[in-house]
Amino acid sequence: MTTPVRAARPHPVPAALSVRFARTGLRCALAAGAALTVAVLHDAHDPGVLCPLRRLTGIPCPACGSTTVFIEAGHGHWAAALTANPVTVLAVIGLLTAPLGGGARWWSLTPRRRGALIGSALAVAWIWQLFRLGVVPS
Repeated sequence: MTTPVRAARPHPVPAALSVRFARTGLRCALAAGAALTVAVLHDAHDPGVLCPLRRLTGIPCPACGSTTVFIEAGHGHWAAALTANPVTVLAVIGLLTAPLGGGARWWSLTPRRRGALIGSALAVAWIWQLFRLGVVPS
């Protein structure tokens, strides 16, 4: 006698995974709202250069261009947002998608490795800004 073979039922999405997707969606919605708000505020009143280091010395800091990232993203100019500060764009994407598993991977790194990654990202961002804003001629 043979036993009948049952068709495999698809497994429902685990509750933890659906919570992660919900958190990621909420983060993305909040970031989109912030980008739209910053873009509208910038259109109404352009305050000029916000970076104190750049305003006082003319030399940009590694975070220069971060506000521009949100302004350009709020206007839907994705290429301009990426060129304003690619490191900020990558950091925002990492923060937005952290509930999907990237956050756990980040915290599994040793403190030394996390510090080295942050330091490297800041160095790359600073070099990018120095060339982008013409402080170092290309």
